[in-house]
Amino acid sequence: MSIDWSYLLGQFFFIPTPTLTDANLPSQAGRVFIITDGYFLINQELAEILYQRNGTVYIAGRLESKAEAAIAAIKSAHPSSDGRLEFLPLNLANLPTIKASAENFLRKEARLDVLTNSGNILRPPNGPLKTPQGHELQMGNNCLGPYLFTHYLTPLLQKTAASSPKGSVRVTWSANVWTEIAPTGGVMFGKDGAPNVHGGGHDDYAQSKAANVLLSRQYQALHSADGIVSNAFNPGNCAGPERRTDLTWYSRFLTYITAYQPVFGAYTMLYAGWSAEAGKEENWGKCVAPWGRIVGARPDIGAQGEAGRLWEWCERETREYV
Repeated sequence: MSIDWSYLLGQFFFIPTPTLTDANLPSQAGRVFIITDGYFLINQELAEILYQRNGTVYIAGRLESKAEAAIAAIKSAHPSSDGRLEFLPLNLANLPTIKASAENFLRKEARLDVLTNSGNILRPPNGPLKTPQGHELQMGNNCLGPYLFTHYLTPLLQKTAASSPKGSVRVTWSANVWTEIAPTGGVMFGKDGAPNVHGGGHDDYAQSKAANVLLSRQYQALHSADGIVSNAFNPGNCAGPERRTDLTWYSRFLTYITAYQPVFGAYTMLYAGWSAEAGKEENWGKCVAPWGRIVGARPDIGAQGEAGRLWEWCERETREYV
């Protein structure tokens, strides 16, 4: 693997001004969105922008207290909004529980316009950890969980896309700059066909983020005919409490010297899910860089069919929960 340093540094420095923000986003009245881990700082900023523009936003995650606090803060900041904010219980790291979360949403809503897969574990806080099903925590939470959650919601996304403007219904997947240091191909596979992870390191995190790029591409390949847009985004290096406690000292230093305000990360996510440019057919399946621009992923990521292999692994690992 060779790192494209010009691309890598372009994720941190000399970033163009965002073109889609809370100031020019059209009304989102009548549209419905899910943001996983929606109470974390960058994701909460996105929820606030959408609620401000009268959208219905489901903040999905494990921590109800944090979600309710985020909802209260957003409502307080925008008392005149006609939007709606809801908490959706969701534990991406525990596969058998995800179906109930999706069904909870499906009982309440007849449409889903944008699913933002932004649930993320950067580094297990107490060293190497596994999910209840025995998967490495980062790959389980960041990859398998979003895959399964998206699977359950795809029929509603298809239904919504059938009656919506072309390119407006989307699934977006959180990748980030760490994808640039992922192994060759983005995800390395062992002899058993599973991603070759070791438990808790940045290499595993980079693999889980590269996996989201691959899942985005494969989902696009499978659902282009449905009119659903799928792309991956790097929200950028934005400061927040959850980004500091689980980092190594050198990562904390890097965060300190390169971090931007959280709202800029939300602008990247907003571009991926709501901009007209990202919805153009020639940009379906592409990657979005800070603070909202279409870029190409590292050329070797997925070049040897890793997207199909990863998709097959996700299918195998989640089959008993479907």
